[in-house]
Amino acid sequence: MLTLRIPGTIILGLAAVSLAACGGTTSAGTGAATSASSSALIHTASMKVAGKTETVLKNARGLTLYYFTPDTATSIACTGGCASTWPPLLSPSGAPTSTPALPGTLSLLNGSNGSQVLYNGHPLYTYSKDGDSGDAYGQGLFGKWFAATPDLAAAPAASAKPGY
Repeated sequence: MLTLRIPGTIILGLAAVSLAACGGTTSAGTGAATSASSSALIHTASMKVAGKTETVLKNARGLTLYYFTPDTATSIACTGGCASTWPPLLSPSGAPTSTPALPGTLSLLNGSNGSQVLYNGHPLYTYSKDGDSGDAYGQGLFGKWFAATPDLAAAPAASAKPGY
């Protein structure tokens, strides 16, 4: 397998184009978002995130899980094209699980992306630019995307329109 490392400035430029699709659309995520989702088993791993060693949530494939600040516990803002760049963590059947047990709450929200996994009320995503378990290229993008950690505070309830 060929691994290509792209400088952060190029990634940010590409992500800016991709993020432009986030927010206003209500179409269901298809293609990459659906096919990239895997089992809803969540685990943790220590890794470097923004130069600091942190324990982060990972999906069954070992990819970093992120949350999007415009999302709420009852409303998913990243759908359609946004969900292609940020594939949602979907639960194909049943409740999501974790190993080891997490201090927070795992739940599901049925929305335009499907049955999306939430941690402490935050819908979870992977980032399409992350290729292996050591990647966290989505951390801090646009000040709205952050790696999910076991101590992630509970998400706010839905409010008026989230700011983009």
